[in-house]
Amino acid sequence: MPKAETGTLVAWALALPLLACAPPSRAAHDDLTARPAVPSPGTAPHATVLISLDGFRADYLTRPGAVTLRALAARGVRAERLVPAFPSKTFPNHYTIVTGLHPEHHGIVANTMRDSTIGTTFTIGDTIIARDPRWWGGEPIWNTAERQGVRTAAFYWPGSDYAVNGRYPTYYRPYDGRVPNSARVQQVLDWLALPSAQAPRFMTLYFSTTDDAGHSHGPDSPQVDSAIAHVDSMVGRLVRGLAARNLTDRVNLVLVSDHGMTPIGADRVIHLDDHIDLNDVDVVDWMPVTALTPRTGQLDAVYRALRTVPHLQVWKRDSVPERYHYRASPRITPLVLLADEGWTISSRARIARNGPPTGGTHGYDNVLPSMGALFVAAGPDILQGRVLPPVSNVHVYPLLARLLRIAPAPNDGHADSLRITRW
Repeated sequence: MPKAETGTLVAWALALPLLACAPPSRAAHDDLTARPAVPSPGTAPHATVLISLDGFRADYLTRPGAVTLRALAARGVRAERLVPAFPSKTFPNHYTIVTGLHPEHHGIVANTMRDSTIGTTFTIGDTIIARDPRWWGGEPIWNTAERQGVRTAAFYWPGSDYAVNGRYPTYYRPYDGRVPNSARVQQVLDWLALPSAQAPRFMTLYFSTTDDAGHSHGPDSPQVDSAIAHVDSMVGRLVRGLAARNLTDRVNLVLVSDHGMTPIGADRVIHLDDHIDLNDVDVVDWMPVTALTPRTGQLDAVYRALRTVPHLQVWKRDSVPERYHYRASPRITPLVLLADEGWTISSRARIARNGPPTGGTHGYDNVLPSMGALFVAAGPDILQGRVLPPVSNVHVYPLLARLLRIAPAPNDGHADSLRITRW
């Protein structure tokens, strides 16, 4: 909906919080922004729709229900898998995709996290606390575009309905998971059909169906097959709607997911209270990247006790492997625990209260094939018939900036890593 329909908006300070610190080097930024983004004089810019299929594992593309997605990949570009940022969780990765920053740089380091300066705990279900702009560092693509005179619209995306850096998309919807997916598609088509003076040139669209089914039933279940077919039908509805409005050759589609999914079970549980006294630690987040803040004086003792636990890796924050890009933010706890694929970190009391783990989950080592996400792009500005090797999702943001012909903000990605445009 337009801004005016969302009620009075609070004007937030424009300065980025300190947590957005440690941006890429000036040289890296110059390398990104120095390249011209205009394909040829007089060519009208096309619109771009960024679509998230939450929890759509890369190999779901081969499942029977993914008919439309395979057709789009055939007339465009796909990656073997999109490698999520660490941890391979929903909010960190959705925000990495639209900022091009690793979580340690944009500040959304987990679905649940704590900040001593803000003095609260962020959870994805608490929209009041998450509305505080101090949580959100970096510059999401809709802000980059709006700042350069390009109208944007968001039918859901983490951060899109908050005043990040004092800005909103021109049109947006506060998240409500009860809104049917078909209504979301219809709204995007309606936005695209607006007169040119009002129509957005960049839009987001979000579906959670495959993630929901994967968590509840596991990635190999018939329920996930049904979820794949459903989201594929929604993409098909969008594709048909574009064709009916003669917009196929005027709209680029970039389809991504935030992470994959792997099975879990009651026979693969690490009970922390078998190894440490839980009174000695504050557990900020549990699974499968456990965020621990030991009580004063307990750091080394807790670290030593957990280092020998099977199926568990334990690091002090400053020794998390560099490939995870997971050290720089003060929101990362002093101890970081990572379970082996398919293992659950819990406690005896939590299992007794909530029952044994079933279904599927994600959040594990981001380079595991099971955590691999979807990347498919097709449209008038996209090359055809390309299959890319696994590629990091930090590179999606500079691709979007290129498609929109805008200068990207400083980011951790590189435009050439997804050089799939026709110019």
